[in-house]
Amino acid sequence: MHRSLWQVYALSDSKQVVFPAVRAQLDVMAKGLTETRTAADRSRLCRMTADVYQLVGELFFDANRYTDAAQCYTLAANAAYAGGDHDLWACAITRHAYVELYARRGHAAQPLLAAAFRIARRGDDTLSTRHWVAAVQAQAYAAVGDLDACNRALDEAEKVHALDGAHSHNGGWLRFDGSRLAEERGACYLQLGRPDLAEEALTAALAQTLSLRRRAAVLSDLAVLGAHRRDIDQVVHYAEQALGLADRSNSGFIGKKLDGLRGRLAPLMSDDRVSTLDHRIAALPRTA
Repeated sequence: MHRSLWQVYALSDSKQVVFPAVRAQLDVMAKGLTETRTAADRSRLCRMTADVYQLVGELFFDANRYTDAAQCYTLAANAAYAGGDHDLWACAITRHAYVELYARRGHAAQPLLAAAFRIARRGDDTLSTRHWVAAVQAQAYAAVGDLDACNRALDEAEKVHALDGAHSHNGGWLRFDGSRLAEERGACYLQLGRPDLAEEALTAALAQTLSLRRRAAVLSDLAVLGAHRRDIDQVVHYAEQALGLADRSNSGFIGKKLDGLRGRLAPLMSDDRVSTLDHRIAALPRTA
C-alpha cells in the first residue's frame, strides 16, 4: 500500500491529490499501534509509520509548509529509530535537512546531515542512502559557499552508480539512483556563483526525462543563469516554460523556486518582458 502511495505521489503533477489517501493510511497506522501486542509487530508498525510520515512531510514540503514538514520528518525519524531501521531513520533526517536548506538555513542543515550520514553507514550498504545524504550535503556546502567540500560530497554521491541499480532503492522513501545528480550539481554550482560549471550540468539535466517538478526546477535554474549573464532572451525562454509547469501543478515548491529567479530580475526590469515575468511569478501560489 505504501509503495503505491509513493508511486502516485511521484507520478502526480499536483502532489496534493495524494493527501486524503495518505491521511487515511496514517489513521490505520495509529490504530494499529494502539492494538499491537508483540514487540515484532510494534517494530513493523513503527517502520510503516515512519514511511508514511515521510510522505506526509513531502506533501507539506511541496506546499511550502515547512514547519509542518519538519514536524512530520521528526515523527518519522523517531518512528524509524523505534523500528530499528537505520536507512529509514537516515532518510527522515535528510528530509528534515532539506527543510532547513529551502528555508535558507544552510548552517542548520549541516549537523542534521552529519548525523544522517553516520546513521546511514550503520544501515544496509547495498542501498543508496549514504549517497543520497552526500548529495544533499553538497547542497548544504553550496549554501555556505564551500566549493571544495561541495565537490567532495558530489563525488561521494556519484559512487551510487557502482551499486546494483535494481536493488539500491525502493521507489518510496528511498528513491535516489543518481539520475538527479546532473541537476543537483548544476544547482550547487549556480549557488556557488560558478555559472561556467553550472550550465553544462543543467543542460545535461534538461535533456533527461524529468518529473514536472524537477523539470521546473532545472528551467528556473537556467533562467537564473540567463539573469546572471544579463541575457534577457534566455531568462524569458526558460522562465516562461517554468511558469507553464507551475500553472499546471499548483506546486508551492515551484513558486518558491521561481522566487529565486525573481530576486535576480531587478537589473533587467526595464524590459517589458521581464516586468511581465516578475508580475506572473509574484502571482503564483506559495502554498497548496
